[in-house]
Amino acid sequence: MYSIGYDIGSSSIKAALIDTNSGKSVAVISEPSVEMGMIAHKNGWAEQHPNDWWQHVCTATKRLINENGIDPSQITGVGISYQMHGLVVVDQNGEPLRESIIWCDSRAVPIGQKAFDELGNEKCSEHLLNSPANFTASKLKWVKENEPENYKRIHKFMLPGDYVAYKLSDKMATTISGLSEGIFWDFKSNSVADWLLEHYGFAEELIPEVVGTFSDQGRVSTAGAEESGLAEGTPILYRAGDQPNNALSLNVFKPGEVAATGGTSGVMYAITDSLSVKESARVNNFAHVNYTVDKARIGKMACINGAGIMYRWLMNNLKVTSYDEMNELAESVPIGSNGVTIHPFGNGAERVLNNKTLGTKMANINLNNHTKAHLCRAALEGIAFSFVYGMEIMKSDGIEPQVVRAGNDNLFRSEIFSNTISTLIGQDIEIYNTTGAIGAARACELNKGDFETFGKRIIDNDFVMSFKPSTQKEAYKKAYDKWKAELENMLAITN
Repeated sequence: MYSIGYDIGSSSIKAALIDTNSGKSVAVISEPSVEMGMIAHKNGWAEQHPNDWWQHVCTATKRLINENGIDPSQITGVGISYQMHGLVVVDQNGEPLRESIIWCDSRAVPIGQKAFDELGNEKCSEHLLNSPANFTASKLKWVKENEPENYKRIHKFMLPGDYVAYKLSDKMATTISGLSEGIFWDFKSNSVADWLLEHYGFAEELIPEVVGTFSDQGRVSTAGAEESGLAEGTPILYRAGDQPNNALSLNVFKPGEVAATGGTSGVMYAITDSLSVKESARVNNFAHVNYTVDKARIGKMACINGAGIMYRWLMNNLKVTSYDEMNELAESVPIGSNGVTIHPFGNGAERVLNNKTLGTKMANINLNNHTKAHLCRAALEGIAFSFVYGMEIMKSDGIEPQVVRAGNDNLFRSEIFSNTISTLIGQDIEIYNTTGAIGAARACELNKGDFETFGKRIIDNDFVMSFKPSTQKEAYKKAYDKWKAELENMLAITN
């Protein structure tokens, strides 16, 4: 028997088929064949149409079934991971009223900051564990203020994964973890933050039904089966935002465990059992997938929007053929890139920088001495330094990292990138060959509550290697200190 997992990203939809007996991956595919585009009507905006995700989910599902010669009835569960903080609004018939305002759209930053100031920093920190910032609630407020006719027609708002689950099952639902990522959850009262709804002028009826993260969340409907190729009645057993799900995929559930991601954006996601926060304006805090009312498990997240997108931009504009070629070029340059620095903040407002939009800065380039190899190394180092900077903020907020686990993705395949982070934070980085889609598929088994077997399968099936701190720590620290000083100057100028 099998389970199927989806990872609803902003670049593509990944789908994975897992053997439920062994937990081993059978196949992973991606749709479409080229990256999905984003709609940007203005600078700082980013939208996608929810039905585009659905069409790619259907195509990917049919491919998995057909290419692996299985019967849809052999799929016993569906798990869904999705890009966080997106806003989907639908009418009474479940039709989207507009494109989804996705995670990297920064139009609602001023709205969230205004709410943070008016509601009180202390209250938001104690109850929401965050500022309202640029999260789903603030994006919904933007729709209310700027598109009143659309707002009046809203039946429910959903997160991207909720919408895909709805298309499969015809059931509108969300989770506590999902509500917390939208900043709708009050951790002190363990209920929807009605005072935030009142401040923004939202009716509580806009919130879908709340279901358990690991539970029978709905069944594939007749229409969902016809479009997707799944069997009618197949249960949806799991859903979570991409960063909590990435942590799950890497067996990160306990305080002190950290999951790192080096995709389009970069993330350090650390687990804590503390509801105390100091950095609610710069670090995100969400209910982790194993959070319960009786047992707090909080995912504390530092996010760098300009991570993999920076490296991809450089590859495209340097006209090199692959990331491997870029990594080889970077390895020909010493630690510190002979003084060249890159600050990779060109993908919108950065929460770790108090929601400032700095843009990308390349500095100290000597046209006689420096080459594209220096730019490749400086980009890897600059993105890695951003991760370290985020971890410094989390350490000041009470995180004591004991182990860092990361997927075997483009950035973490680079020894320069991984060694830089490992050396500067003083921790091994364990690399696992897994994906969010694989994790979402495996998570279908967690409705049985067997976390021990789940973790063992990840170690047995996915472990690749570890990066250990380098003996050249002083050289790394000197380069980081230079980069950080330049960042502080950039921040001072924007004040």
